[in-house]
Amino acid sequence: MPETAPPPDDLAGLDLAEIARLAEARRLPPVAQWNPAHCGHSGMRIARDGTWFHEGRPIRRPAMVRLFSTILRREPDGSHVLVTPVEKLTIDVEDAAFLAVEMKSDGEGRDRTLAFRLNTGDMVVAGRDHPLRLGSRPYLAVRAGLEALIARPVYYELAEIALAGDSAPPGVWSDGAFFALEGDA
Repeated sequence: MPETAPPPDDLAGLDLAEIARLAEARRLPPVAQWNPAHCGHSGMRIARDGTWFHEGRPIRRPAMVRLFSTILRREPDGSHVLVTPVEKLTIDVEDAAFLAVEMKSDGEGRDRTLAFRLNTGDMVVAGRDHPLRLGSRPYLAVRAGLEALIARPVYYELAEIALAGDSAPPGVWSDGAFFALEGDA
């Protein structure tokens, strides 16, 4: 499914209403409804740093990564596949399928909303439908079992917000949901 325009390069010029609109407007293929036979391995891997590889070489075209990310699905056994109506191919994912590379915060305390831009250009607003796990390896739920590892600089921003607040335990609010900073499990 081609996009009509590439996603914005950063969140700085967008307000949260526009970010939420962009996130909602993103139409993804109905991969949950597709159940073709497994065809083998795709020869693809998503590295821990979010880089996509094919047959050992990085995929350098962001549009290709965005396209493949739209047909990515997490299986009930935790594995990842690229799926179309006629084929399903395994893809290796070293950590998380996505990387949250930028955050925008609007509001204060319980009225705060946090929006994230992923390495694929997707926008996700944290909340009940997209919870945060803020442990030593912080993650954002993206869709249907797929997660984004929160990049270290973004996590530091979250920790700063959490520690500046007056909640016990420390944490952050986003879109009406509270997410506590967690210790190592």
